[in-house]
Amino acid sequence: MDDIDALNVLDAEVGFDAPIDPLDDIPLEDEAPRYNPDQMLPLLLSENLQQRMLAARAFYKIQEPRAIPRLIELLKDDSPLVRVNAAYALGRNPSETAVDALIEQLQSDSHGYVRKAVVWALGNCQNEKAVAPLVNSIENDMSVVRLWAASALGQMGKISFDAILKAIPALVKTMRNDPIAIVRSNCAWSIGELCKDLTYNVVYATAIDALIETFVDDEDLGVRDDARASILNLGDARGLQVIEELEQEDF
Repeated sequence: MDDIDALNVLDAEVGFDAPIDPLDDIPLEDEAPRYNPDQMLPLLLSENLQQRMLAARAFYKIQEPRAIPRLIELLKDDSPLVRVNAAYALGRNPSETAVDALIEQLQSDSHGYVRKAVVWALGNCQNEKAVAPLVNSIENDMSVVRLWAASALGQMGKISFDAILKAIPALVKTMRNDPIAIVRSNCAWSIGELCKDLTYNVVYATAIDALIETFVDDEDLGVRDDARASILNLGDARGLQVIEELEQEDF
């Protein structure tokens, strides 16, 4: 399979309106194939495209600090598929150096599915330096990248209030306006995750208002369900009251 054919397969498996990625089905931990990192490391530098892809894919399943510098180099590989696999592998082998390299690649790579893999990896790295680049992706990139950038922000874990201030307005705007339902759903989920660490303030109140609005008005049932789930998980009294009133009316 050459590079173009492989990318066509990837494109078929990961449509812009589907949140499933082919790497999601790779078994992890005890179910994963037993790769020997000492055998895989030299293959990261192989001149053979298939070997580089195999090795990068292996380090999606193996945590090995020695692979990080070589995986970072592969982010600049001529093959988009190698770059995709390297990005996923760095998401499984997070480091400060990897975060900087992934951010640079997100800003420079012309291939949408590489950027998609990069935003997934940045979410896994859980470093708040990635918040501003992810916000930019939510606001300006293609739909498949917006989809994963939205969920990546919700996976960031504990981040500073200043970082949350950057993330929530972009998530709210996208949840209200994005034409792709699953992008709006991911925004609703991430807003709920980020608000867990907020005390009541203007930002929190704005986020709750947006979740309530989405629960009431969004045309897609799945988006409304995700907004409802975020409100329930936060236990916000105002949001809970709206949910109760609407569900009583429907009953």
